[in-house]
Amino acid sequence: MSTHGSEGTAVDRTRMPDGMPVASRDAPVGGQAVLEGVMMRGVSTWAVAVRKPEGEIEVTSEPLVSWAKRHRILRLPVVRGVVALGESLKIGFRALAISANAQLEEDDEGQKQEIGGWMWGVTIALSMALAIGLFFVVPVGATSLFKDELGSAFLFWLVEGILRTAIFIGYIVAISRLPDLRRVFEYHGAEHKTISCYEAGDRLLPARAEIYSRLHPRCGTSFLLIVMVLAIFVFAPIGLPEWYWLVLSRILGIPLLAGLSYEVIKWAGRNRGKRWVWALIWPGLMLQNLTTREPHRDQLAVAIAALEAVLAVESPPDESARDADAIEIVA
Repeated sequence: MSTHGSEGTAVDRTRMPDGMPVASRDAPVGGQAVLEGVMMRGVSTWAVAVRKPEGEIEVTSEPLVSWAKRHRILRLPVVRGVVALGESLKIGFRALAISANAQLEEDDEGQKQEIGGWMWGVTIALSMALAIGLFFVVPVGATSLFKDELGSAFLFWLVEGILRTAIFIGYIVAISRLPDLRRVFEYHGAEHKTISCYEAGDRLLPARAEIYSRLHPRCGTSFLLIVMVLAIFVFAPIGLPEWYWLVLSRILGIPLLAGLSYEVIKWAGRNRGKRWVWALIWPGLMLQNLTTREPHRDQLAVAIAALEAVLAVESPPDESARDADAIEIVA
């Protein structure tokens, strides 16, 4: 179907599995849900909007100079995916820190005890260690316990891959049931709806963003599922060396997996109008039903405030083709 954006131009829209529309084109914007807020990223700016305990929306924006602009080699396929992931992690944890500190209340002396940088450093290190251990070390370690019984390298990497994917899906299902994360998932939905509204050329108003799908082809949930599936094929040529080489290969192979997955999800976002592409991204869209919730209009207002802060200093569609390659994965 097609609609008319805020400028009066026709923009194609596609129905998502939940029956709600999403734009048929990509824009170089992305984001991430944070505590009581949303971070949005453009080509040269990122901003985080947070609903404070008192009710008002606080917006913080910072300039962004993509690492990919520093050298041509950092813009090569696969390599740019690793760079994009590193940038996303850095900005994402910074946005989380801002949102967490915004929720803290002042003490009796009117001072706010903000979370220090060292604590966030420890949090980042522990989070990375948990993710690598749970999704890469545990599957290969568990499969290594009975690799002799499997009898072939083919069966080994197949069983390991299935176990890795099962652990990931189980993890998503488990966290989706936590009541404390429900509002974060609602802001995740608000982020997706706002980006789709903008990509469709529609007016950035809560009532307009509300009509779009909370699912998005470039979601980080889909990205992670692609990582799990691609790992099956990337690690297959390694064969069956000693267990410690298997574990090391899984850890060292993460950047390659990230780069390849980035290219896949970027390609899927650009070709979202093709039916066979929808068949490939369908599993990731189904997982987004667990990591997103329908947001309220006040949450959409927060997401819109973050995106408008980015658009106030840049116009992504007018950027050069080189900068358009910096399209961010929707978190």
